[in-house]
Amino acid sequence: MGKNKEIVTSFIEALNDENFDGARKLLNSSFSFKGPLGERDGADIYLNDMKKMKFKYDIDKVFENNSEVCLIYDINMGRGKSIKTCGIYTLEDDKLSALNVLFDPRPVLEG
Repeated sequence: MGKNKEIVTSFIEALNDENFDGARKLLNSSFSFKGPLGERDGADIYLNDMKKMKFKYDIDKVFENNSEVCLIYDINMGRGKSIKTCGIYTLEDDKLSALNVLFDPRPVLEG
């Protein structure tokens, strides 16, 4: 497994374990998130949201291309909702600098 893959999967493991301090160590301070339902700028802002939501991730596939790692995973959002998602993670200086996620938001919006 490539170094960037290891960093991203370690980040996901930290989130699954609710080890938010460990997850924070893998993020650049300027980390940005973009997805179908919103955007966040700043590592601490993003992790504060993750602490509230406590999503769980089940990784299906991992692809690495230079400074980007793509995960295909199921995100368990609680209340019986799991959504197939593509997450594209960008790394700089061995830390995550950006995450762009793609998924069909209808199951979230219908709930």
